[in-house]
Amino acid sequence: MSESRWVRDIRVYCPVAPATLAAMIAGQAAAVEDDPTAAALLAILRTPPLGDFGRYREVVELALGYEGFRPGEGAVPTLGAVGQSSWSPTVILTAIYDAEADVSALTDTLLAAHPWDVPVIALSEPYQLLVRR
Repeated sequence: MSESRWVRDIRVYCPVAPATLAAMIAGQAAAVEDDPTAAALLAILRTPPLGDFGRYREVVELALGYEGFRPGEGAVPTLGAVGQSSWSPTVILTAIYDAEADVSALTDTLLAAHPWDVPVIALSEPYQLLVRR
């Protein structure tokens, strides 16, 4: 029978340079480490208690994609222009952590480091993660 532990996760939608995304799509996952924005956010997501899997530390899940958006009036877009649709090469960085951990200082640090006018950073509700005995 399996066991479980209560965890939460934090997902950060992180813009990357087109060359970074292209390298990653070509199979060079480590290219994310050389992207200035991703590297800064990864450093925060690798800070305990985030990414704690017992015998493994600094665990971060990575998904590739694009983020679409249209900046509205009052926006200060890092990419694109007010009123125009834009697509940003994006990676989704996810770190899991113990459901009882206080990560408020880390979330503040993530918000400060994220380049977007309105960062997309999501915190989950607690859920059970299966673990081997």
